[in-house]
Amino acid sequence: MPTYTAPTKDMQYILHDVLKVTETGIPGYDELEADFTGAVLEEAGKLASEVLAPLNPVGDVQGCVLENGVVRTPEGFKAAFEKVKEGGWTGLDLPEEFGGQAMPYLMGTAVGEMFSAANQSFTMYQGLTHGAASAILAHGTDAQKAKWLPKMVSCEWTGTMNLTEPHCGTDLGLLRTKAEPQGDGSYKISGQKIFISAGEHDMAENIVHLVLAKIPGGPEGVKGISLFIVPKFLVDDEGNMGARNGVSCGKLEEKMGIHGNATCVMNYDEAEGYLLGTEHKGMRAMFTMMNEARLGVGMQGLAQAAIAYENAVAYAKDRLQGRDVTGVKNPDGPADPLIVHPDIRRNLMDQKSFVEGGRAFLLWGAHLIDKGHRAEDADAEGLISLMTPVIKGFLTDQGFDMAVQAQQVYGGHGYIEEWGMSQYVRDARITQIYEGANGVQALDLVGRKLAQDGGKHAMAYFEMVKSFIKENDGNLELKSGFLEPLKQASKDLQAAGMFFMQNGMKDPNAALAGSYDFMHLFGHTCLGLMWAHMAKASLAALEAGTSDEEFHRTKLATGRYYMTRRLPATAMHLKRIESGAEPVMDLAAEAF
Repeated sequence: MPTYTAPTKDMQYILHDVLKVTETGIPGYDELEADFTGAVLEEAGKLASEVLAPLNPVGDVQGCVLENGVVRTPEGFKAAFEKVKEGGWTGLDLPEEFGGQAMPYLMGTAVGEMFSAANQSFTMYQGLTHGAASAILAHGTDAQKAKWLPKMVSCEWTGTMNLTEPHCGTDLGLLRTKAEPQGDGSYKISGQKIFISAGEHDMAENIVHLVLAKIPGGPEGVKGISLFIVPKFLVDDEGNMGARNGVSCGKLEEKMGIHGNATCVMNYDEAEGYLLGTEHKGMRAMFTMMNEARLGVGMQGLAQAAIAYENAVAYAKDRLQGRDVTGVKNPDGPADPLIVHPDIRRNLMDQKSFVEGGRAFLLWGAHLIDKGHRAEDADAEGLISLMTPVIKGFLTDQGFDMAVQAQQVYGGHGYIEEWGMSQYVRDARITQIYEGANGVQALDLVGRKLAQDGGKHAMAYFEMVKSFIKENDGNLELKSGFLEPLKQASKDLQAAGMFFMQNGMKDPNAALAGSYDFMHLFGHTCLGLMWAHMAKASLAALEAGTSDEEFHRTKLATGRYYMTRRLPATAMHLKRIESGAEPVMDLAAEAF
Protein backbone atom coordinates (compact mmCIF):
# COMPACT_ATOMS: atom_id res chain seq x y z
CA MET A 1 0.00 0.00 0.00
CA PRO A 2 1.32 3.50 -0.77
CA THR A 3 2.70 5.64 2.03
CA TYR A 4 2.95 9.38 2.53
CA THR A 5 5.61 11.46 4.23
CA ALA A 6 4.81 15.16 4.39
CA PRO A 7 7.45 17.39 2.71
CA THR A 8 7.88 19.57 5.79
CA LYS A 9 11.59 20.19 5.23
CA ASP A 10 11.02 21.32 1.67
CA MET A 11 8.17 23.60 2.74
CA GLN A 12 10.32 25.16 5.49
CA TYR A 13 13.04 25.77 2.91
CA ILE A 14 10.60 27.58 0.60
CA LEU A 15 9.06 29.61 3.42
CA HIS A 16 12.30 30.73 5.06
CA ASP A 17 15.19 30.38 2.58
CA VAL A 18 13.33 31.34 -0.59
CA LEU A 19 10.33 33.53 0.35
CA LYS A 20 11.97 34.79 3.58
CA VAL A 21 8.50 35.21 5.03
CA THR A 22 9.43 37.07 8.22
CA GLU A 23 11.14 39.79 6.17
CA THR A 24 8.24 40.57 3.81
CA GLY A 25 6.48 43.15 5.96
CA ILE A 26 3.11 41.49 5.33
CA PRO A 27 0.91 41.81 8.46
CA GLY A 28 1.01 38.56 10.41
CA TYR A 29 4.10 37.23 8.65
CA ASP A 30 6.38 38.39 11.44
CA GLU A 31 4.88 35.59 13.54
CA LEU A 32 5.93 32.94 11.01
CA GLU A 33 9.22 32.11 12.69
CA ALA A 34 10.78 28.82 11.64
CA ASP A 35 10.01 27.14 14.98
CA PHE A 36 6.35 28.09 14.70
CA THR A 37 5.84 27.09 11.07
CA GLY A 38 7.81 23.91 11.70
CA ALA A 39 5.54 22.91 14.57
CA VAL A 40 2.38 23.57 12.52
CA LEU A 41 3.68 21.66 9.51
CA GLU A 42 4.92 18.73 11.58
CA GLU A 43 1.54 18.30 13.27
CA ALA A 44 -0.31 18.62 9.97
CA GLY A 45 2.07 16.15 8.37
CA LYS A 46 1.54 13.65 11.15
CA LEU A 47 -2.24 13.86 10.74
CA ALA A 48 -1.90 13.51 6.97
CA SER A 49 0.38 10.48 7.05
CA GLU A 50 -1.09 8.62 10.04
CA VAL A 51 -4.83 9.34 9.70
CA LEU A 52 -5.73 10.57 6.22
CA ALA A 53 -3.38 8.58 3.98
CA PRO A 54 -4.47 5.12 5.26
CA LEU A 55 -8.09 6.08 4.45
CA ASN A 56 -7.27 7.07 0.87
CA PRO A 57 -7.51 3.53 -0.60
CA VAL A 58 -10.51 2.82 1.66
CA GLY A 59 -12.38 5.72 0.13
CA ASP A 60 -11.35 4.65 -3.35
CA VAL A 61 -12.64 1.09 -2.92
CA GLN A 62 -15.75 1.72 -0.82
CA GLY A 63 -16.89 5.03 -2.26
CA CYS A 64 -20.04 6.75 -0.99
CA VAL A 65 -23.50 5.17 -0.79
CA LEU A 66 -26.89 6.88 -1.08
CA GLU A 67 -29.46 5.32 1.26
CA ASN A 68 -32.93 6.82 1.80
CA GLY A 69 -31.74 10.27 0.88
CA VAL A 70 -28.65 10.14 3.10
CA VAL A 71 -25.12 9.66 1.79
CA ARG A 72 -22.88 7.35 3.83
CA THR A 73 -19.20 8.21 3.51
CA PRO A 74 -16.51 5.50 3.50
CA GLU A 75 -15.51 3.69 6.68
CA GLY A 76 -13.30 5.84 8.90
CA PHE A 77 -14.06 9.16 7.20
CA LYS A 78 -16.38 10.43 9.91
CA ALA A 79 -13.92 9.68 12.74
CA ALA A 80 -11.09 11.27 10.77
CA PHE A 81 -13.21 14.36 10.15
CA GLU A 82 -13.71 14.71 13.90
CA LYS A 83 -9.92 14.64 14.41
CA VAL A 84 -9.43 17.30 11.75
CA LYS A 85 -12.09 19.49 13.37
CA GLU A 86 -10.71 18.95 16.89
CA GLY A 87 -7.32 20.18 15.74
CA GLY A 88 -8.78 23.40 14.37
CA TRP A 89 -7.41 22.63 10.92
CA THR A 90 -10.66 23.57 9.14
CA GLY A 91 -10.35 27.22 10.19
CA LEU A 92 -6.58 27.57 10.06
CA ASP A 93 -6.58 30.79 8.01
CA LEU A 94 -10.08 32.08 8.78
CA PRO A 95 -10.89 34.99 11.15
CA GLU A 96 -10.66 34.51 14.91
CA GLU A 97 -14.01 36.22 15.49
CA PHE A 98 -15.71 33.26 13.82
CA GLY A 99 -13.58 30.59 15.48
CA GLY A 100 -10.65 30.45 13.07
CA GLN A 101 -6.94 30.74 13.85
CA ALA A 102 -6.31 33.73 11.56
CA MET A 103 -3.06 32.34 10.15
CA PRO A 104 -1.96 33.55 6.71
CA TYR A 105 -3.43 31.91 3.62
CA LEU A 106 0.13 30.76 2.94
CA MET A 107 0.00 28.35 5.88
CA GLY A 108 -3.43 27.10 4.87
CA THR A 109 -2.04 26.34 1.42
CA ALA A 110 0.97 24.42 2.75
CA VAL A 111 -1.23 22.34 5.06
CA GLY A 112 -3.76 21.90 2.26
CA GLU A 113 -1.15 20.32 0.01
CA MET A 114 -0.34 17.75 2.68
CA PHE A 115 -3.98 16.88 3.30
CA SER A 116 -4.79 16.71 -0.43
CA ALA A 117 -1.80 14.51 -1.17
CA ALA A 118 -2.75 12.15 1.65
CA ASN A 119 -6.45 11.98 0.76
CA GLN A 120 -7.86 14.28 -1.89
CA SER A 121 -11.48 13.13 -1.79
CA PHE A 122 -11.62 13.51 2.02
CA THR A 123 -10.01 16.94 2.03
CA MET A 124 -12.55 18.26 -0.47
CA TYR A 125 -15.26 18.28 2.22
CA GLN A 126 -13.47 20.91 4.27
CA GLY A 127 -11.97 22.63 1.23
CA LEU A 128 -15.37 23.37 -0.29
CA THR A 129 -16.58 24.59 3.08
CA HIS A 130 -13.66 26.99 3.24
CA GLY A 131 -14.62 28.41 -0.17
CA ALA A 132 -18.26 28.84 0.81
CA ALA A 133 -17.25 30.51 4.07
CA SER A 134 -14.94 32.87 2.19
CA ALA A 135 -17.82 33.92 -0.10
CA ILE A 136 -20.08 34.66 2.89
CA LEU A 137 -17.22 36.50 4.60
CA ALA A 138 -16.68 38.67 1.52
CA HIS A 139 -20.28 39.31 0.47
CA GLY A 140 -22.58 38.50 3.39
CA THR A 141 -24.28 40.89 5.78
CA ASP A 142 -23.14 41.06 9.39
CA ALA A 143 -26.18 39.01 10.36
CA GLN A 144 -25.40 36.34 7.75
CA LYS A 145 -21.79 36.12 8.89
CA ALA A 146 -22.83 35.74 12.52
CA LYS A 147 -25.42 33.11 11.65
CA TRP A 148 -23.49 30.87 9.28
CA LEU A 149 -19.74 31.35 9.69
CA PRO A 150 -18.95 30.05 13.22
CA LYS A 151 -20.24 26.56 12.49
CA MET A 152 -18.84 26.55 8.95
CA VAL A 153 -15.39 27.56 10.18
CA SER A 154 -15.49 24.67 12.66
CA CYS A 155 -17.03 22.40 9.98
CA GLU A 156 -19.88 21.46 12.28
CA TRP A 157 -21.71 22.61 9.17
CA THR A 158 -20.08 22.11 5.78
CA GLY A 159 -20.59 24.07 2.58
CA THR A 160 -20.86 23.59 -1.17
CA MET A 161 -20.97 25.58 -4.39
CA ASN A 162 -23.81 24.87 -6.85
CA LEU A 163 -23.22 26.09 -10.40
CA THR A 164 -23.61 23.38 -13.03
CA GLU A 165 -26.93 22.18 -14.40
CA PRO A 166 -27.61 19.26 -16.78
CA HIS A 167 -27.75 21.57 -19.82
CA CYS A 168 -25.08 24.12 -18.85
CA GLY A 169 -21.63 24.05 -17.35
CA THR A 170 -19.24 26.78 -18.47
CA ASP A 171 -22.04 28.82 -20.05
CA LEU A 172 -23.86 29.70 -16.84
CA GLY A 173 -26.03 32.23 -18.63
CA LEU A 174 -28.16 29.26 -19.68
CA LEU A 175 -29.04 28.15 -16.15
CA ARG A 176 -32.73 27.63 -15.31
CA THR A 177 -32.81 27.42 -11.51
CA LYS A 178 -35.32 30.00 -10.28
CA ALA A 179 -35.49 32.10 -7.12
CA GLU A 180 -38.98 33.41 -6.36
CA PRO A 181 -39.12 36.34 -3.87
CA GLN A 182 -41.38 35.68 -0.87
CA GLY A 183 -41.82 39.21 0.39
CA ASP A 184 -40.09 38.54 3.71
CA GLY A 185 -36.55 38.67 2.40
CA SER A 186 -36.40 34.96 1.59
CA TYR A 187 -36.68 33.21 -1.77
CA LYS A 188 -38.03 29.85 -2.96
CA ILE A 189 -35.32 28.09 -4.92
CA SER A 190 -36.34 25.50 -7.51
CA GLY A 191 -34.16 23.64 -9.99
CA GLN A 192 -31.55 20.94 -10.36
CA LYS A 193 -27.78 21.14 -10.00
CA ILE A 194 -25.31 18.41 -10.97
CA PHE A 195 -21.70 17.50 -10.11
CA ILE A 196 -22.05 18.99 -6.62
CA SER A 197 -19.07 17.77 -4.61
CA ALA A 198 -19.89 17.04 -0.94
CA GLY A 199 -23.51 17.87 -1.70
CA GLU A 200 -24.83 15.33 0.80
CA HIS A 201 -22.99 13.31 3.47
CA ASP A 202 -23.10 12.11 7.07
CA MET A 203 -20.12 13.99 8.53
CA ALA A 204 -21.82 17.30 9.46
CA GLU A 205 -25.05 18.37 11.15
CA ASN A 206 -25.98 20.74 8.36
CA ILE A 207 -24.84 21.57 4.83
CA VAL A 208 -24.90 25.16 3.63
CA HIS A 209 -25.32 25.25 -0.14
CA LEU A 210 -24.43 28.36 -2.12
CA VAL A 211 -26.66 28.22 -5.18
CA LEU A 212 -26.71 30.25 -8.38
CA ALA A 213 -30.25 31.04 -9.54
CA LYS A 214 -32.21 33.65 -11.48
CA ILE A 215 -34.81 35.96 -10.00
CA PRO A 216 -37.75 36.25 -12.45
CA GLY A 217 -37.75 39.52 -14.35
CA GLY A 218 -34.00 40.02 -14.13
CA PRO A 219 -31.59 40.61 -17.02
CA GLU A 220 -30.87 37.82 -19.51
CA GLY A 221 -27.75 35.70 -19.38
CA VAL A 222 -25.11 35.93 -16.66
CA LYS A 223 -26.18 39.49 -15.81
CA GLY A 224 -29.37 38.06 -14.30
CA ILE A 225 -27.70 35.52 -11.98
CA SER A 226 -27.90 35.87 -8.19
CA LEU A 227 -26.32 33.81 -5.41
CA PHE A 228 -28.27 32.32 -2.50
CA ILE A 229 -27.56 30.63 0.82
CA VAL A 230 -29.71 27.49 0.90
CA PRO A 231 -29.21 25.25 3.98
CA LYS A 232 -30.07 21.56 4.20
CA PHE A 233 -31.82 22.30 7.51
CA LEU A 234 -33.42 25.65 8.23
CA VAL A 235 -31.80 27.70 11.00
CA ASP A 236 -33.58 30.22 13.24
CA ASP A 237 -32.23 33.58 14.36
CA GLU A 238 -30.66 32.00 17.46
CA GLY A 239 -28.74 29.51 15.33
CA ASN A 240 -30.89 26.50 16.16
CA MET A 241 -31.58 24.00 13.41
CA GLY A 242 -35.19 23.35 12.50
CA ALA A 243 -37.10 21.62 9.72
CA ARG A 244 -35.55 19.95 6.70
CA ASN A 245 -35.40 22.35 3.75
CA GLY A 246 -36.59 21.44 0.24
CA VAL A 247 -33.13 20.18 -0.71
CA SER A 248 -32.36 16.57 -1.58
CA CYS A 249 -29.73 14.42 -3.24
CA GLY A 250 -31.35 12.60 -6.15
CA LYS A 251 -28.32 10.62 -7.29
CA LEU A 252 -24.64 9.95 -6.71
CA GLU A 253 -22.44 10.12 -9.78
CA GLU A 254 -20.27 7.09 -10.56
CA LYS A 255 -16.90 8.61 -11.27
CA MET A 256 -13.46 7.76 -12.58
CA GLY A 257 -11.84 8.87 -9.32
CA ILE A 258 -12.28 10.78 -6.04
CA HIS A 259 -14.67 8.02 -4.99
CA GLY A 260 -14.55 9.03 -1.34
CA ASN A 261 -16.19 12.35 -2.09
CA ALA A 262 -19.95 12.43 -2.71
CA THR A 263 -20.58 13.99 -6.12
CA CYS A 264 -24.31 14.65 -6.10
CA VAL A 265 -27.25 15.56 -8.27
CA MET A 266 -29.02 18.11 -6.05
CA ASN A 267 -32.73 18.83 -6.36
CA TYR A 268 -34.18 22.11 -5.05
CA ASP A 269 -37.95 22.00 -4.61
CA GLU A 270 -39.05 25.44 -3.41
CA ALA A 271 -36.20 25.39 -0.90
CA GLU A 272 -35.90 28.43 1.30
CA GLY A 273 -32.90 30.53 0.40
CA TYR A 274 -31.39 33.91 1.25
CA LEU A 275 -29.75 36.34 -1.13
CA LEU A 276 -25.97 36.59 -0.71
CA GLY A 277 -24.67 39.90 -1.98
CA THR A 278 -26.62 41.98 -4.48
CA GLU A 279 -29.45 40.94 -6.80
CA HIS A 280 -28.19 39.90 -10.25
CA LYS A 281 -24.55 40.12 -9.06
CA GLY A 282 -24.21 36.47 -8.15
CA MET A 283 -21.30 35.80 -10.47
CA ARG A 284 -19.18 38.36 -8.63
CA ALA A 285 -19.90 36.65 -5.32
CA MET A 286 -19.47 33.16 -6.76
CA PHE A 287 -16.07 34.05 -8.18
CA THR A 288 -14.84 34.64 -4.64
CA MET A 289 -15.31 30.88 -4.29
CA MET A 290 -14.23 30.04 -7.81
CA ASN A 291 -10.90 31.84 -7.67
CA GLU A 292 -10.07 30.27 -4.32
CA ALA A 293 -11.19 26.91 -5.68
CA ARG A 294 -9.00 27.29 -8.77
CA LEU A 295 -5.92 27.82 -6.64
CA GLY A 296 -6.99 24.88 -4.50
CA VAL A 297 -7.39 22.67 -7.55
CA GLY A 298 -3.93 23.65 -8.77
CA MET A 299 -2.75 22.54 -5.34
CA GLN A 300 -4.58 19.21 -5.79
CA GLY A 301 -2.85 18.56 -9.12
CA LEU A 302 0.53 19.24 -7.55
CA ALA A 303 -0.33 17.13 -4.48
CA GLN A 304 -1.24 14.05 -6.51
CA ALA A 305 2.02 14.36 -8.45
CA ALA A 306 3.92 14.72 -5.16
CA ILE A 307 2.60 11.57 -3.49
CA ALA A 308 2.85 9.59 -6.74
CA TYR A 309 6.50 10.64 -7.10
CA GLU A 310 7.29 9.79 -3.48
CA ASN A 311 6.08 6.24 -3.96
CA ALA A 312 7.57 5.85 -7.44
CA VAL A 313 11.07 6.77 -6.32
CA ALA A 314 10.82 4.36 -3.38
CA TYR A 315 9.70 1.58 -5.73
CA ALA A 316 12.51 2.36 -8.17
CA LYS A 317 15.08 2.02 -5.40
CA ASP A 318 13.66 -1.29 -4.21
CA ARG A 319 12.56 -3.11 -7.36
CA LEU A 320 15.29 -5.22 -8.99
CA GLN A 321 15.17 -5.34 -12.79
CA GLY A 322 18.07 -5.78 -15.23
CA ARG A 323 21.65 -4.61 -14.97
CA ASP A 324 23.11 -1.15 -15.27
CA VAL A 325 24.67 -0.77 -18.75
CA THR A 326 27.80 0.82 -17.21
CA GLY A 327 28.43 -2.01 -14.76
CA VAL A 328 26.81 -4.02 -12.00
CA LYS A 329 25.58 -1.87 -9.13
CA ASN A 330 24.13 -4.62 -6.94
CA PRO A 331 26.65 -7.49 -7.11
CA ASP A 332 25.03 -9.37 -4.22
CA GLY A 333 21.63 -9.49 -5.93
CA PRO A 334 20.26 -11.07 -9.10
CA ALA A 335 19.67 -7.66 -10.69
CA ASP A 336 20.16 -3.93 -10.12
CA PRO A 337 17.40 -1.64 -8.84
CA LEU A 338 15.26 0.16 -11.41
CA ILE A 339 16.65 3.54 -10.44
CA VAL A 340 20.01 2.86 -12.13
CA HIS A 341 18.45 2.85 -15.61
CA PRO A 342 18.65 6.09 -17.63
CA ASP A 343 15.00 6.24 -18.67
CA ILE A 344 13.81 5.67 -15.10
CA ARG A 345 16.14 8.41 -13.84
CA ARG A 346 14.85 10.80 -16.54
CA ASN A 347 11.30 9.94 -15.61
CA LEU A 348 11.89 10.53 -11.91
CA MET A 349 13.78 13.78 -12.53
CA ASP A 350 10.88 15.09 -14.61
CA GLN A 351 8.63 14.41 -11.63
CA LYS A 352 10.97 15.72 -8.95
CA SER A 353 11.79 18.96 -10.76
CA PHE A 354 8.10 19.66 -11.40
CA VAL A 355 6.93 18.84 -7.87
CA GLU A 356 9.54 20.96 -6.12
CA GLY A 357 9.31 23.86 -8.56
CA GLY A 358 5.51 23.67 -8.58
CA ARG A 359 5.38 23.73 -4.79
CA ALA A 360 7.43 26.93 -4.73
CA PHE A 361 5.16 28.44 -7.41
CA LEU A 362 2.04 27.54 -5.44
CA LEU A 363 3.35 28.95 -2.16
CA TRP A 364 4.53 32.11 -3.91
CA GLY A 365 1.00 32.49 -5.26
CA ALA A 366 -0.43 32.06 -1.75
CA HIS A 367 2.02 34.70 -0.53
CA LEU A 368 0.70 37.09 -3.21
CA ILE A 369 -2.85 36.53 -1.94
CA ASP A 370 -1.74 37.43 1.59
CA LYS A 371 0.14 40.45 0.30
CA GLY A 372 -2.94 41.61 -1.58
CA HIS A 373 -5.40 41.03 1.28
CA ARG A 374 -3.37 41.65 4.41
CA ALA A 375 -1.17 44.46 3.09
CA GLU A 376 -3.89 45.83 0.77
CA ASP A 377 -1.43 45.71 -2.11
CA ALA A 378 -3.31 46.25 -5.39
CA ASP A 379 -0.31 45.20 -7.48
CA ALA A 380 -0.14 41.85 -5.71
CA GLU A 381 -3.89 41.42 -6.25
CA GLY A 382 -3.41 42.07 -9.95
CA LEU A 383 -0.47 39.70 -10.23
CA ILE A 384 -2.26 36.78 -8.57
CA SER A 385 -5.29 37.46 -10.76
CA LEU A 386 -2.99 36.99 -13.76
CA MET A 387 -1.44 33.87 -12.24
CA THR A 388 -4.67 32.13 -11.17
CA PRO A 389 -5.42 30.45 -14.54
CA VAL A 390 -1.73 29.48 -14.84
CA ILE A 391 -1.66 27.92 -11.36
CA LYS A 392 -4.89 26.03 -12.02
CA GLY A 393 -4.24 24.98 -15.61
CA PHE A 394 -0.51 24.34 -15.68
CA LEU A 395 -0.18 22.63 -12.29
CA THR A 396 -3.10 20.28 -12.99
CA ASP A 397 -2.03 19.40 -16.54
CA GLN A 398 1.51 18.72 -15.41
CA GLY A 399 0.33 17.12 -12.17
CA PHE A 400 -1.71 14.56 -14.10
CA ASP A 401 1.17 13.91 -16.53
CA MET A 402 3.58 13.36 -13.64
CA ALA A 403 1.15 10.98 -11.90
CA VAL A 404 1.06 8.98 -15.15
CA GLN A 405 4.87 9.00 -15.28
CA ALA A 406 5.02 7.76 -11.69
CA GLN A 407 2.64 4.96 -12.65
CA GLN A 408 4.95 4.13 -15.57
CA VAL A 409 7.87 3.50 -13.21
CA TYR A 410 5.93 0.52 -11.80
CA GLY A 411 5.43 -1.12 -15.18
CA GLY A 412 2.58 -3.62 -15.00
CA HIS A 413 2.30 -3.20 -11.25
CA GLY A 414 1.33 0.42 -11.83
CA TYR A 415 -1.75 -0.70 -13.74
CA ILE A 416 -3.18 -2.96 -11.07
CA GLU A 417 -4.96 -1.55 -8.06
CA GLU A 418 -3.00 -3.03 -5.15
CA TRP A 419 -0.03 -0.69 -5.68
CA GLY A 420 -2.15 2.47 -5.55
CA MET A 421 -0.74 4.28 -8.58
CA SER A 422 -3.99 3.95 -10.48
CA GLN A 423 -5.82 5.96 -7.84
CA TYR A 424 -3.42 8.89 -8.09
CA VAL A 425 -3.86 9.00 -11.86
CA ARG A 426 -7.65 8.77 -11.60
CA ASP A 427 -7.89 11.32 -8.78
CA ALA A 428 -5.56 13.76 -10.56
CA ARG A 429 -7.61 13.60 -13.75
CA ILE A 430 -10.56 15.56 -12.37
CA THR A 431 -8.33 18.52 -11.51
CA GLN A 432 -7.97 19.33 -15.21
CA ILE A 433 -11.75 19.50 -15.55
CA TYR A 434 -13.51 21.04 -12.59
CA GLU A 435 -13.59 24.69 -11.50
CA GLY A 436 -13.23 25.60 -15.16
CA ALA A 437 -11.73 23.09 -17.60
CA ASN A 438 -8.16 23.93 -18.51
CA GLY A 439 -9.07 25.09 -21.99
CA VAL A 440 -11.26 27.70 -20.30
CA GLN A 441 -8.35 28.68 -18.04
CA ALA A 442 -6.19 29.23 -21.13
CA LEU A 443 -8.89 31.37 -22.76
CA ASP A 444 -9.26 33.38 -19.56
CA LEU A 445 -5.51 33.96 -19.45
CA VAL A 446 -5.23 35.11 -23.05
CA GLY A 447 -8.64 36.71 -23.51
CA ARG A 448 -8.93 38.57 -20.20
CA LYS A 449 -6.01 38.43 -17.80
CA LEU A 450 -3.19 39.23 -20.21
CA ALA A 451 -4.70 42.59 -21.16
CA GLN A 452 -6.24 43.33 -17.75
CA ASP A 453 -5.67 46.94 -16.62
CA GLY A 454 -3.99 47.70 -19.93
CA GLY A 455 -1.54 44.81 -19.57
CA LYS A 456 -0.16 46.31 -16.37
CA HIS A 457 0.15 43.04 -14.48
CA ALA A 458 1.72 41.10 -17.34
CA MET A 459 4.30 43.86 -17.74
CA ALA A 460 4.92 43.80 -13.99
CA TYR A 461 5.68 40.08 -14.21
CA PHE A 462 8.18 40.60 -17.03
CA GLU A 463 9.80 43.46 -15.12
CA MET A 464 10.07 41.24 -12.03
CA VAL A 465 11.90 38.56 -14.03
CA LYS A 466 14.11 41.16 -15.71
CA SER A 467 15.00 42.77 -12.38
CA PHE A 468 15.87 39.43 -10.78
CA ILE A 469 18.19 38.56 -13.67
CA LYS A 470 19.86 41.97 -13.56
CA GLU A 471 20.31 41.95 -9.77
CA ASN A 472 22.02 38.56 -9.87
CA ASP A 473 24.02 38.95 -13.07
CA GLY A 474 27.27 38.94 -11.11
CA ASN A 475 26.65 35.50 -9.67
CA LEU A 476 28.40 33.43 -12.33
CA GLU A 477 27.22 30.05 -11.08
CA LEU A 478 23.63 31.27 -10.98
CA LYS A 479 23.97 33.04 -14.33
CA SER A 480 25.16 30.11 -16.44
CA GLY A 481 22.82 27.43 -15.20
CA PHE A 482 19.73 29.42 -14.26
CA LEU A 483 19.60 33.05 -15.38
CA GLU A 484 20.37 32.44 -19.06
CA PRO A 485 17.63 29.81 -19.55
CA LEU A 486 15.21 32.00 -17.61
CA LYS A 487 16.04 35.01 -19.76
CA GLN A 488 15.34 33.03 -22.94
CA ALA A 489 12.08 31.63 -21.57
CA SER A 490 10.96 35.14 -20.61
CA LYS A 491 11.77 36.37 -24.12
CA ASP A 492 9.70 33.52 -25.58
CA LEU A 493 6.80 34.43 -23.32
CA GLN A 494 6.99 38.12 -24.26
CA ALA A 495 7.14 37.24 -27.95
CA ALA A 496 4.01 35.15 -27.57
CA GLY A 497 2.28 37.96 -25.71
CA MET A 498 3.19 40.37 -28.50
CA PHE A 499 1.78 37.92 -31.04
CA PHE A 500 -1.58 37.97 -29.27
CA MET A 501 -1.58 41.77 -29.06
CA GLN A 502 -0.82 42.13 -32.75
CA ASN A 503 -3.14 39.41 -34.03
CA GLY A 504 -5.81 38.85 -31.39
CA MET A 505 -8.18 41.62 -32.41
CA LYS A 506 -8.01 41.16 -36.16
CA ASP A 507 -8.04 37.37 -35.97
CA PRO A 508 -9.44 36.04 -32.68
CA ASN A 509 -8.87 32.45 -33.83
CA ALA A 510 -5.13 33.13 -33.76
CA ALA A 511 -5.32 33.93 -30.05
CA LEU A 512 -7.76 31.19 -29.15
CA ALA A 513 -5.89 28.44 -30.98
CA GLY A 514 -2.63 29.34 -29.26
CA SER A 515 -4.00 29.97 -25.78
CA TYR A 516 -3.28 26.50 -24.38
CA ASP A 517 0.35 26.62 -25.46
CA PHE A 518 0.63 30.10 -23.99
CA MET A 519 -0.65 28.89 -20.64
CA HIS A 520 2.00 26.16 -20.58
CA LEU A 521 4.70 28.53 -21.77
CA PHE A 522 3.76 30.85 -18.90
CA GLY A 523 3.74 27.96 -16.42
CA HIS A 524 7.19 26.74 -17.43
CA THR A 525 8.55 30.28 -17.14
CA CYS A 526 7.08 30.64 -13.66
CA LEU A 527 8.68 27.38 -12.54
CA GLY A 528 11.93 28.54 -14.12
CA LEU A 529 11.74 31.71 -12.03
CA MET A 530 11.06 29.67 -8.90
CA TRP A 531 14.02 27.40 -9.59
CA ALA A 532 16.26 30.43 -10.09
CA HIS A 533 15.14 31.78 -6.70
CA MET A 534 15.73 28.39 -5.07
CA ALA A 535 19.16 28.12 -6.67
CA LYS A 536 20.07 31.52 -5.28
CA ALA A 537 18.95 30.45 -1.81
CA SER A 538 20.87 27.17 -1.93
CA LEU A 539 24.04 28.75 -3.31
CA ALA A 540 23.92 31.29 -0.47
CA ALA A 541 23.46 28.51 2.08
CA LEU A 542 26.42 26.56 0.70
CA GLU A 543 28.59 29.66 0.66
CA ALA A 544 27.68 30.34 4.29
CA GLY A 545 28.70 26.83 5.26
CA THR A 546 25.39 25.11 5.84
CA SER A 547 25.21 21.93 7.89
CA ASP A 548 22.79 20.51 5.33
CA GLU A 549 25.05 20.53 2.29
CA GLU A 550 23.49 17.46 0.67
CA PHE A 551 20.00 19.01 0.70
CA HIS A 552 21.16 22.18 -1.07
CA ARG A 553 23.34 20.37 -3.61
CA THR A 554 20.38 18.16 -4.45
CA LYS A 555 18.25 21.28 -4.92
CA LEU A 556 20.79 22.73 -7.33
CA ALA A 557 21.03 19.50 -9.32
CA THR A 558 17.24 19.23 -9.59
CA GLY A 559 16.96 22.87 -10.60
CA ARG A 560 19.63 22.54 -13.27
CA TYR A 561 17.73 19.58 -14.69
CA TYR A 562 14.56 21.66 -14.98
CA MET A 563 16.39 24.62 -16.54
CA THR A 564 18.23 22.51 -19.12
CA ARG A 565 15.70 19.77 -19.93
CA ARG A 566 12.25 21.15 -19.15
CA LEU A 567 12.39 24.95 -19.49
CA PRO A 568 13.51 24.89 -23.17
CA ALA A 569 10.03 23.50 -23.89
CA THR A 570 8.96 27.16 -23.94
CA ALA A 571 10.54 27.49 -27.39
CA MET A 572 8.35 24.66 -28.66
CA HIS A 573 5.22 26.33 -27.31
CA LEU A 574 6.25 29.65 -28.88
CA LYS A 575 6.78 27.97 -32.24
CA ARG A 576 3.32 26.44 -32.07
CA ILE A 577 1.75 29.81 -31.26
CA GLU A 578 3.61 31.73 -33.96
CA SER A 579 3.03 29.08 -36.61
CA GLY A 580 -0.39 30.66 -36.71
CA ALA A 581 -3.91 29.61 -36.05
CA GLU A 582 -4.87 29.79 -39.72
CA PRO A 583 -3.36 26.40 -40.67
CA VAL A 584 -4.97 24.90 -37.57
CA MET A 585 -8.38 26.34 -38.36
CA ASP A 586 -8.15 25.66 -42.10
CA LEU A 587 -7.05 22.07 -41.65
CA ALA A 588 -9.64 21.54 -38.95
CA ALA A 589 -12.35 22.88 -41.24
CA GLU A 590 -11.30 20.39 -43.92
CA ALA A 591 -10.96 17.52 -41.46
CA PHE A 592 -14.30 18.10 -39.79
